[in-house]
This record gives sequence, structure tokens and C-alpha cells, in this order.
Amino acid sequence: MKGVVIRLGDDVDTDQIIAGRYLRTKDRTVWAEHAFEDLDPSLSSRLRGGVIVAGKNMGCGSSREQAAIALREAGVVAVVAESFARIFFRNAINRGIPLFEVPGGITCDEGDEINVSLERSCVEVDGHTYQALRLSDRMKEIIDAGGLIELRRRGV
Repeated sequence: MKGVVIRLGDDVDTDQIIAGRYLRTKDRTVWAEHAFEDLDPSLSSRLRGGVIVAGKNMGCGSSREQAAIALREAGVVAVVAESFARIFFRNAINRGIPLFEVPGGITCDEGDEINVSLERSCVEVDGHTYQALRLSDRMKEIIDAGGLIELRRRGV
């Protein structure tokens, strides 16, 4: 999978991904449209086809599942981070978002082309390859199916 780097910092919380004021609706397109609005109002328009590259503690804060849904609906290809908040990590996997946890992080710039491989558990950018922590086969199966609900619909 490939995309364009969307660079974020440390401690990106779920309130920054989708602000609480948008949770009154169940319309997922609204969540996608307003993703990261309080962090950078122009960011949601750049998410489709993007790979978010964050620092430590990506997805901290509340356990709102809508944060992962907003990213998926916005067309995010994958999320790469030095570390993830555990609840966000599981919510994102369950929604079919490929995650790559790279201890020590990666070096890249906004707009760089980036390749990620679930099969090899690696991230490639600017001629460098970074090894991510390996996801379990079951987690890969959930991602490949497009999320846990889709996997269950298939009877697996």
C-alpha cells in the first residue's frame, strides 16, 4: 500500500481526531469531513490516500470509536506511529485500518511518498526501510476483511 505522508506529532488524542461536538450525529461523512478540524482545519481535505505518521501515544484520550471510523471514512490508507494508545489501537484494527508501530519512529516529511506492507510489517520512505512490530495473523485477517464486522459477516 502506498500513500502520501501526513505528519503529526506526539500525543494526538481522539478529541483532536474528531471533536466531541460532532458526535451528536451518526453520519460518518460528517466525522470524516471534520477530522482534525481543531488541530488543522485544512487537514481533513488531505486525508484521502494519506498515511498518517505520528509520534508517541497516537490516539490517546477518550476511548471513542468514532475517531477510528472518521479516519477510515476520510480515506486514510494507514497509520504509522512510534506508539499507540491501546484502546485506539484496537478500535482502529477493528475498523480495518492498517497500523504500523515503529519503535523509535521514522524520519520523513509532510508530502513524502510512503509504502507500507502488512505482510512484511515494514514502512518504506525516502529510501529507508523501518521495521514495525508484527501484528498477529488474526489482526491482519481483520484488516484484510475491512474490519471486524466485515469479517464476522463472512462467517469467519
